[in-house]
Amino acid sequence: MSLLTVIGVLPLIGAIILAVIPSKNSELIKRFALGVTLIVAVLSILLATGFDKADTKMQYVQSNSWISSFNINYAVGIDGISLVLILLATILLPIVVLATWNESDAGRWGVKSFYVLILSLETLMIGVFAATDLFLFYVFFEAMLIPIYFLIGGYGSGNRSAAAIKFLLYSLFGGLLMLASIIGIYVISGNQIGATFDLAQLATLEIDNQTENFLFLGFFIAFAIKAPLWPFHTWLPDAAKSATPGTSVLLLGVLDKVGTYGMIRFCIELFPDASKTFTPLIITLAVISIIYGAFMAIGQSDIKGLIAFTSISHFGFITMGIFAMTSQGMSGANLYMVNHGFSTAALFLIAGWMMARRGSSTISDFGGLQRVTPVMAWTFFIAGMSGLALPGLSSFVSEFLVLVGTYTRYPVAAVIGTLGIVLAALYILIPVQKALHGPTTPGNENLKDLNIREKIAIAPVILVIVLMGFYPKPVLDVINPISAQVVTNAGFTDPLAQVSK
Repeated sequence: MSLLTVIGVLPLIGAIILAVIPSKNSELIKRFALGVTLIVAVLSILLATGFDKADTKMQYVQSNSWISSFNINYAVGIDGISLVLILLATILLPIVVLATWNESDAGRWGVKSFYVLILSLETLMIGVFAATDLFLFYVFFEAMLIPIYFLIGGYGSGNRSAAAIKFLLYSLFGGLLMLASIIGIYVISGNQIGATFDLAQLATLEIDNQTENFLFLGFFIAFAIKAPLWPFHTWLPDAAKSATPGTSVLLLGVLDKVGTYGMIRFCIELFPDASKTFTPLIITLAVISIIYGAFMAIGQSDIKGLIAFTSISHFGFITMGIFAMTSQGMSGANLYMVNHGFSTAALFLIAGWMMARRGSSTISDFGGLQRVTPVMAWTFFIAGMSGLALPGLSSFVSEFLVLVGTYTRYPVAAVIGTLGIVLAALYILIPVQKALHGPTTPGNENLKDLNIREKIAIAPVILVIVLMGFYPKPVLDVINPISAQVVTNAGFTDPLAQVSK
């Protein structure tokens, strides 16, 4: 059993143990869940220390026969891209548990069920990024819907049932399309190399153009819904508004990355010719997402709705970087996934604390917080500045790489996408002005600042945002080699710089 498998199984074991702890011991349940997630985070960091960043092959590989009659295996392994996303998930989990300590108390099914769902979700998130068997990936991809559905529907607020059902229906529709494509590529593999779900072998198949285009679309639409990319995004604002802040962090910070990760791992690597065919269309959709998400964010009065629409804009940047098909754009997109995860986590967690204290999610109700709750106000400000890609904070480097990488091949798309940076200043600075500055809104005079637990929870997130802004080299060293290899395997080379004489 590889260390990667141990890390994936531990949260599930923790969930099983939690299931037998008496429900009345809510404090013990919370502490046990926090302990499990901390152990997993430490083991994930140990996993990273043993990772050879210069090797682009899968590492920590394990393969065992699962359903031998269909040649389905439990097969896992990681490269630089999957490693950083697993680290994102495992580091955010204990932060979410600590930051949202009392979030589950008012839920429909109690504290124990909440943390059983959280730990089960962690196993599925690790599995979906580690799977190297296509069928195994599909199982993890679909199974993730279950805990998220119950977390939104059972512990959210507002019209939570409708939001959970909408999320589930959109995701199931995309999953069915992907399943059809999986069956198709499995049948094709049987005619050429022997039926298999092994990703490395599937990448060697020769598929005619029309068939490859249809198979590509089955995967891409499923991932575009998950990402979410315009026009497949409409489930996200409802889900983000209805979910608890902690669930929203996992939903937008980690699970949505499965969409953009899948575009790299499956759409481009399995269907390189179809990727070339559809790249102009996808770049167009990405640019629309950037501008549309930004404009919608500007018009939001609800703080959770604001963060949700900013994420649609950010995922437009990530998708654009992926399909720019340059090593800079691909590296920038992968780095963006990590940076967006931490900056969105900070925004949602701090917004959750603000809403819990004020009893409202309306931005205008938070006026003057800088005078009353300075620590909370400053952490929200730093997270917001990271969201608009301020130089010196994490998102700047990734956004810069995406735009530079895109400009060398699609200059018009990059120029239009740059407008998203200008709009970002509006959708961040306007709510910052309304919520943090100006006269203190009546009812805010006696709000309490962050307590010790909340400060401990948010400190590492802010630290990562700042460190990644000034020194992203350790992460780039991990993702650059595999990013360049993905672009090369897809049949692209970086455009040569034009030097005027």
